[in-house]
Amino acid sequence: MRPMNFRTLDLNLLRVFDCVMVERNVTRAADRLSMTQPAVSNALRRLRQATHEELFVPGPAGMAPTTHAVQLWPVVRRALNDLQQAFVPQDFDPASEDRQFVLAMADATAALLVPVLLDALRELQSPVRLKVVGLSSRDPRELLEQGAIDAAIGFFPEVAAELRFAGETALSCLEPLYSCSYQCVMRAGHRLATPGALTLDSYCAADHLRVDFAGRPKGFVDEQLSRLGRSRRVAVSVDQFATAAAAVVNSDLLTVLPRSFVPATGLAPRLASRPLPFDLPAIDVGLLWHRRHEQDASQRWLRDTVQRAAATVEARLREPVSAPTKAPTRSAAPQSIAHSAA
Repeated sequence: MRPMNFRTLDLNLLRVFDCVMVERNVTRAADRLSMTQPAVSNALRRLRQATHEELFVPGPAGMAPTTHAVQLWPVVRRALNDLQQAFVPQDFDPASEDRQFVLAMADATAALLVPVLLDALRELQSPVRLKVVGLSSRDPRELLEQGAIDAAIGFFPEVAAELRFAGETALSCLEPLYSCSYQCVMRAGHRLATPGALTLDSYCAADHLRVDFAGRPKGFVDEQLSRLGRSRRVAVSVDQFATAAAAVVNSDLLTVLPRSFVPATGLAPRLASRPLPFDLPAIDVGLLWHRRHEQDASQRWLRDTVQRAAATVEARLREPVSAPTKAPTRSAAPQSIAHSAA
């Protein structure tokens, strides 16, 4: 392979390369760069000549990067980001700047965090806008690399293990936010909601609803049951925790939800939450972001704001559940059930 002559390389070509990597489409990249489509195509041709490597392969879905391009991109992004920070002032005033941040998280996490984040923006009277998108993977690092999202919030155990192994060479960072636990959730009148009824045998014998937004062949529950030599029958799979709560409240299915999410469903009086009859690791919710944003003032503000919101959520999760108020009415029994389901 012929070496590239860096002294004659037009650095503007790297901006084009970065934008095409993000958009995977020449037309969209041209719009984003305020260039014509032929100019972007010509820049890619010149970059191919300079690197002596194919960087993109045209296809029906757009421009697919080659292995060399994928390996090159993190280095280019980091260099461009460093140059921007060196030449462009990095002050950020959330009270005056109209800026949109994109956060990826599951609906159970959004139900807890988004109201607190909105309160913070209201208090600042900030024009900052938040766009919350759903998670479709337990590893959203590709979305961070592409710049499609600013940060991801959720439970990423495999990513956490890889980042610990990579150490300072990792391109992403994961900061802990708060922890909670999974619980078995069913309708309040379910036969397994009575004290002592939910055993490992009765759990495995029941029909289940599984929440699967990541496309994994097995969930955390199924993996743990497999270690115990057991299994369960999943009758229905859905991609949102809220859908799971709405489905089990009118059926005999069991599901597994974060305990912190049950009150946010609006269905808590009609649901019963019980500890799982086997051990399952805690849900360690974390903030995942790309290391290239380390010194970006707006991104630092975003991370600080999310951290403060998560601290508020964690404090609320630690608050003791107050005893139900007894009332000499016929509604006393449902209130008792609602309390026991929390």
